[in-house]
Amino acid sequence: MAEGHSDQGTDKAETSDNVVDERAVVELGYRPQSPDTLVGLRVRERIKRTGLLLRGVFLLLWVGQWLVPTVGRGSIDVVSTVLVFFVVLVVWGYPRAQAAHVQRIVGWQGEYRVTVSPAGITCRTDHSTLIQKWSVFQGYRETAGHFVLLSRDPNIMCLDVLPKRGVREIGDLERLRKILDLHTPRV
Repeated sequence: MAEGHSDQGTDKAETSDNVVDERAVVELGYRPQSPDTLVGLRVRERIKRTGLLLRGVFLLLWVGQWLVPTVGRGSIDVVSTVLVFFVVLVVWGYPRAQAAHVQRIVGWQGEYRVTVSPAGITCRTDHSTLIQKWSVFQGYRETAGHFVLLSRDPNIMCLDVLPKRGVREIGDLERLRKILDLHTPRV
């Protein structure tokens, strides 16, 4: 071995651009579900707060629009009451409808095979491959059952939701957490 070297027995996470130590890589396999997307949308909403604020103001205006005439007349108007219940249902159901829509978009692709490494995140399905470097993400948040990675753009238009149920080995959750902590901050 004149100029080369053996990668066996080294503890380096990355030995060259193309060779990555297996201990620094976590693989997940899962089928995306609507609740996964809903978790990601809720995390996004808590961080941005704009959507939550707008929905709250919208709901408050509708309840006020119903409450003022009802108190003034002393009786409940059926049409206004039905409209307020409809608005409450829409405000409550909107994130769920979004999650169901996303599921229709991504669900047909089948199983997702995700590799998280020091280079970034690679997501493969039978129909596509998406490679994202760490510079795409502003940070991540961990929930009880997911890791949610948030894109760097101001509106956080892209989310990566990694369900913990997708890990293949027992120690992978801790290794995944360490990789995420190394390459992107918790938000």
